[in-house]
Amino acid sequence: MDDDRDGLLQHYRQTRQDLLTAIDGLSDEQMAEPSIDGWSVKDHLAHIAFWDELRAAEVARISAGHESGWRMDPEQDEALNKIGYDVRRGLSVEQARWELMTSRAQLLAAISASAPRGMDASLYGEAGLHSSREVEHAGWIRSWREKKGI
Repeated sequence: MDDDRDGLLQHYRQTRQDLLTAIDGLSDEQMAEPSIDGWSVKDHLAHIAFWDELRAAEVARISAGHESGWRMDPEQDEALNKIGYDVRRGLSVEQARWELMTSRAQLLAAISASAPRGMDASLYGEAGLHSSREVEHAGWIRSWREKKGI
């Protein structure tokens, strides 16, 4: 179980480092430009933070012996993503960065403190336990930077 926990912690540390590398050197103006299919880089950061918050709560919930609070069908997942985007798109770049760092710290703490039950990936809903969302978003940001020449 500790190998699973250590691997999961390493996964989330590595995906975060990859994302931070993808945004390294961007100005606040570049981060706020909504030119990645209508989203800005800060919107992507806020989105990832939103899912980290949900995932951290799921780890705590499932570790406490409860069921997932986020069992959704694809339409519900899409609706939740839209709501998350809509309510957070007004955040400043500074707050989006803060949300990103704070939510990841919460997730890492929840994983570190989880009961063995909390490491059972089969118990998770849409928020999941092991996610590659951040990898996808970092890839979109890198592609955007390449197209823009930045």
